[in-house]
Formats: sequence, C-alpha cells, structure tokens
Amino acid sequence: MQIRISWPAGHLTATLDETPTSKALAGVLPITSTAHTWGEEVYFETPASPPLESDARQVVEPGTVAFWTEGDALALPYGPTPISRGDECRLASPCNVLGRVDGDPRVLATVRSGDPIRVELA
Repeated sequence: MQIRISWPAGHLTATLDETPTSKALAGVLPITSTAHTWGEEVYFETPASPPLESDARQVVEPGTVAFWTEGDALALPYGPTPISRGDECRLASPCNVLGRVDGDPRVLATVRSGDPIRVELA
C-alpha cells in the first residue's frame, strides 16, 4: 500500500507493509493533522489507535514510517532526535514499524511545527 503525505512546502510517498497498524491507518484515511517536530523527526496525531505490536522498535533507519502508539501518531524520522546516540534515529519509545518513505526522507526537513499535514492513499 502506498500513502501520500503532503504539507505546505512539499510532499512524499511511502510504501507500507501489510501490518495490523497499517490496516488501521488505512481505515481512517484521508486525514489532516498538525505537524510537530522533535529533532529530525516529524510526527502528527491520527484518529487510529492500534496497540503496540510485538516487533515494535525504538531505533530505526532514517525514512522509516513508524506509529507511536502512546500518542496515536505517525512518526517520520529522517535523522537524530534529542535522545539519539550519535547519528541514529531513536524514537521517543518503541513504535510499530509500518514501512519506508520512497526516496530521500530529508525532504521532511521542510516541515515546520504547526504546518497542516495531510495523509491519503496514493
């Protein structure tokens, strides 16, 4: 499944694996939310509220599409966060991994906290 994420300064697509969380997310699309930034991560609330999956991870690769169950939010890391060790992408807590951003995730650097952000099926 592919999703499109857009904000005032840009957009990207991401390919999601078939997981319980990606299915829950697909069921609430399209959505519009408000972007927040945390170091080199963009996150935003969604109406989906899936449980933590058994393979949830806290340290992920740049460009991972993750779901932060504690905040019902999509988390899109593209570099270090305030709690990273070195150059790793360390999320606030373990998150469900949904898939990957297509192309260069650094385009997320153009997202500003407070930007409207839209997610829809591509």
